[in-house]
Order: sequence, then C-alpha cells, then structure tokens
Amino acid sequence: MRGPVRRICGQRFYVERLAEMNSGRVLAYGLLGMPLAFAALPIYVHVPRFYAQTAGLELALIGFTLLAMRLLDAGIDPWLGWLADRLPRPRLLLAALLPLTLGFLALFNPPDGGATLWLVGSLALTYLGFSSATIALQAWGADLGSDSTERTRLTAAREGFALLGVVLAAALPTWLATDLNEGVQRLSWLLPPLLVFAAWISLRYSGPSSPQFAPPVSLLISLREVFSDRAFRRLLIVFMANGIAAALPATLFLFFVADVLQNAAASGPLLALYFIAGAASLPLWVRLAVHQGRVRAWLLAMGGALLAFAGAGLLVAGDVIPFAVICVASGMALGADLALPAAIAADIGERRGQAGTCFGAWNFVAKHNLALAAGLALPLLGFLGYVPGTGEGLSALSFAYAFLPLAFKLLAAILLWRWRDSLEI
Repeated sequence: MRGPVRRICGQRFYVERLAEMNSGRVLAYGLLGMPLAFAALPIYVHVPRFYAQTAGLELALIGFTLLAMRLLDAGIDPWLGWLADRLPRPRLLLAALLPLTLGFLALFNPPDGGATLWLVGSLALTYLGFSSATIALQAWGADLGSDSTERTRLTAAREGFALLGVVLAAALPTWLATDLNEGVQRLSWLLPPLLVFAAWISLRYSGPSSPQFAPPVSLLISLREVFSDRAFRRLLIVFMANGIAAALPATLFLFFVADVLQNAAASGPLLALYFIAGAASLPLWVRLAVHQGRVRAWLLAMGGALLAFAGAGLLVAGDVIPFAVICVASGMALGADLALPAAIAADIGERRGQAGTCFGAWNFVAKHNLALAAGLALPLLGFLGYVPGTGEGLSALSFAYAFLPLAFKLLAAILLWRWRDSLEI
C-alpha cells in the first residue's frame, strides 16, 4: 500500500506546487475578465433609464431595441466561436476591444438628435466587441491550460475578476457624480484605460499557449462535430437547467427585496454581498475540484443552492438578516457555477481542437437562459396576480423567486449525478 499512497501524495504535492508556481500567470490571464464585466453590467442596468431621461425615448421603444439587439447578439455567438478557432485567439481578442470601446463610449455619450439610431448603432458595436472578446478569452484560456487543473484555475481567475468588475460598475456611478446619469457617463470614460491596462497585462504575462486550429470546414459542419460529442451535449443540458435556476432569482431579485422583504434600500448591499461571496468562494471550489473532482464539487454547490432557495421561500417582511445569509450561500454556489462547468467545457473544446466553437455555443445558451427566465417568470407572475408595489400576489412572487428555481436546480443536480462519469474529464 505504501507505493500507491506515496504516488497519490506525490501527485497532490505536484499539483499544489504547480498551482503556486503559475499563480501570476493565472491572475494575468484572468485580469481581462474585469473590464469585460465592467462593460456588460451598465448595458443591462443603466441603458433603459439613461435613454428615457436624457434622450426622451419611450420605455417600450427602448425595451424592444434592447431585446432585438440582444437576440442578434446571441445569434452571432456560434459564428464568433467558429471564427475564434480559425484565428489566433489573442489577435481576435485585441481586434474585439476596439468596437467594444467605441461602442461603449458612444452608448453613454449620445448626440442631441437621432437617439434611436444612435442606440441601435452603439449597441451593435458594443455587443459585437464584447461577445468577440469574451469568446476569444474563453478559448484562449483553454489553450493556456496544460491540463484540467490549470484550466479550472484559469477559468476561476477570469470569473473572479469578472465579479469584481460587476461590483465596481455597480458602485462607481453614484461615487462619480451625485446625478446617476452623469455618473454613468463618467463611468464610460473609465473603460478604455481599464481595457488597455488589463489587455497589456494579460497578453504580456499570461505566457505562451499552444493553439489548436480547427480544420477549414463550414460553421454548420463545425457545430455538428461539436454537438456530436456526447459529453458536451450532456454538459450543455445541465448548464441550461442550472442557468435557468440562477437566472430566475436574478430577474426577480429587486421585486423580492422590495415587496416580500419590504426593504428596497437593502437591494444594493445585498447584491454586493452576493457577488463578493461568489468571488471569495472561487479558491475553495478550485481546491475542491482538484482533490474531489469538478463534478462532485459542482454537485456540492448545487446542494447548497437548493437549501438557499428553499429557505428564501419561507421569508417574510423584515427578514433581511436571514436573506443576507441566503445571499452568502447562493453567492458561494454562484462561484462554482461560474468556474466549474466552463472549465469542463474548456477541456472538451481543447480535446476536440474546437474550443472557440464550444464557447460560441456555450454563450449562445447562456444568453438565452436569461431571456427564458424573464419570458417564463414575468408572464407567470402576472397570471398569478402579482402586482409590483401593491402587496398583491406576494405568494406567487415567493414561488417564482424560490421554489421554481429549486425545481430547475434539482433537475440539473439529478442530471449531473446521472452523467457524472462522462463529465469528469
């Protein structure tokens, strides 16, 4: 028995030493996730209010424009992934930063006239740059990792910095100006230097990669080859069920805090607590993934999320402290959701030599999870009688916020357990 035990201990020691030796390289790669997330959050949170108040556009027109551009954005993700397999990832990444920067600056600095066309054009540039950069960065991470452990750490670093970018983008507008719209405009001018700095660090210090270029086949053939991989299909199904479970409470969070807990002012601190818990938990999930496997670590996180959702459904007005505990628990589960499945996808993509195509399909599904959550939850709430701000239909809100996600999360956990052997790559 001494021989096998000694080999296992030696392997663990080697993995831990490898993690220590490459920490600077991992952080350098992950840093670019911060400005990308920094750019993404204001589009969802601030654009409707900004264009309604500064440009006088009707909310219905703004909503339709955002929905249409979002659908177009999701629709080109598979093509962007296919392209990322046929160009050097760093080159595509750098090329994507220009439209992202120009589009983001234009979005929050509109002219006096033609606001609708300006909104459409600036969103198109921003989405094109953001989606291209995101897919190229994900695929590049698959190249940089020499094994599953490194890819898990690279993914965790990228998502940890992304959570930091979300927190900064949420907090800075109110710090930069007393008027929120002016604060958002000033925020837009911070993105270019952040992108330049992070891109320089990432490209200079991430180290050499070993890119695998896919054969010169069409997009449809490339997608068919990727989806022929049984492990990828199964992972994508689990990811979709789990993603809807996470997107439902995200869509209804503000409603839940304002009407069920009756403390709208606590929304900001609670959201910050949620994201900070997610970022802080990432080293824990990486360590568990190294020693127990990514599937087991992800299942553990799903179990914690199930308990959190069940607890949230029992809360009533004034239960801010218990909900803060739930935010910490669900935030920790978020850390696993961000790092572990994407790391498995990176392994599958690298194994097939089509990491870009894999992540193109991956982001397509992720974006539609948010749309499905809104399309499912909001009409259901209206049908069940919930009216925001009136106190009517609060039981329906609690059901949609807590117990409906619990069902999707339970489905994801069952499927993950059933397919665990094929997904533990």
